[in-house]
Amino acid sequence: MEVILLERVVKLGQMGEVVRVKDGFARNFLLKRGKALRATADNRAKYDGMKAELEANNLKAKGEASKVAEKISGRNVIVLRQASESGQLFGSVSIRDIIASFEADGVTINRSQVLLDAPIKTIGKHEVLIAVHPEVEATVSVTVARSADEAERINRGEDISTRQEDQDAAAEALAAAGEFFDPEAQHDEAAPAATEK
Repeated sequence: MEVILLERVVKLGQMGEVVRVKDGFARNFLLKRGKALRATADNRAKYDGMKAELEANNLKAKGEASKVAEKISGRNVIVLRQASESGQLFGSVSIRDIIASFEADGVTINRSQVLLDAPIKTIGKHEVLIAVHPEVEATVSVTVARSADEAERINRGEDISTRQEDQDAAAEALAAAGEFFDPEAQHDEAAPAATEK
C-alpha cells in the first residue's frame, strides 16, 4: 500500500514523501496513529492543502522537543543491580528500568522514545539515545552498578574491575585460606600412614 507520510518516520521517510509499505503496517500503525494518509488522488490534494499547517505544527513540536532534549541531554541516571565479580549482571537493565530511573528524577519519557538495541547486561556507564521528537534526539548516560558507592566511582572514571584494593583483598583471602589448607602438611601426614604397614 502506498501512503503519504504526515510526519518523519524513522527508517521510512520524511514528511510529505509517498512510500510503499506493507498493508498491515499501514493500517495498524501509520494510519491508526495519524502518521500517514492513503496515497489516493483525494488525499494528495488534501495533503497539499494542509501541508503548511503540518509543517508549522512540526516546527513548533520540534522547538518544544529541542528544549526537552537540552534539559535531559547529558543527564546521568543510576540503576543498581546485583552482578558477578566479573561485572556480568544477574538479569539485565531494560527500557522499563531506564524509564523508572528518569521518573524518579522527575522526567517523564515514553517507552517508544528510548532507543536501546539490546538490554544492558554489564556494569559500567552506558550511553542511551532518547528520541524526544522524530527529528530530535538526546544522549543520556545510564550508570549500572552494584552499590551507590560503586556508581560514584564509575562516574568519576575509575576502572572498577582492576581496583588495587580489590586485588589486595583477594590476595588476603587466598592467604587466609592457605593457612587452613596446606597441601604439603597434608601430604606429610599421609606419608607416615603408608609406611606403617
